[in-house]
Amino acid sequence: MLGRDGILSGLPAETGEFKFTVTVTDGGRPAAQRNQQLVLTVAAPLMAQWGRYPKVTGRRLEGSITVSNETGKDFDLTVVMMAVNEIGRATAIGYQRFTLKKDTTSLEIPFGDNLPNGSYELNVDAVGEVAATNSIYRTRLAPKEKFQVQEGP
Repeated sequence: MLGRDGILSGLPAETGEFKFTVTVTDGGRPAAQRNQQLVLTVAAPLMAQWGRYPKVTGRRLEGSITVSNETGKDFDLTVVMMAVNEIGRATAIGYQRFTLKKDTTSLEIPFGDNLPNGSYELNVDAVGEVAATNSIYRTRLAPKEKFQVQEGP
């Protein structure tokens, strides 16, 4: 929404480039009018998606994610992959902490570990921090299905 004060506000529903025209009319008689076409670019500062969708191989739950940094600034990225069993016991099956360079469009981060028998939910959390601007970006991936780990022959 464009307010009377000229401030564009709201929460974006998707990323991309959006073109729109702003019309300004003064209070004179006759009224003067001016149109200005603008382009609003909405970027996801930190984005994570599945690189290799998680799967169980033997007793190992494994996969990968890809991360992107569209902030224009390097940030400190921490990624934690947690497998949580049916009684709530969490096991880290991946952890990375490093500087994610600005304008990185797709960096793959693998994860995986052997787990005891059980049914597991998977949660992948990524947090990026830009200390200079006191900014924190966060995203989460969590498949809807549970993963069954069973002892093999």
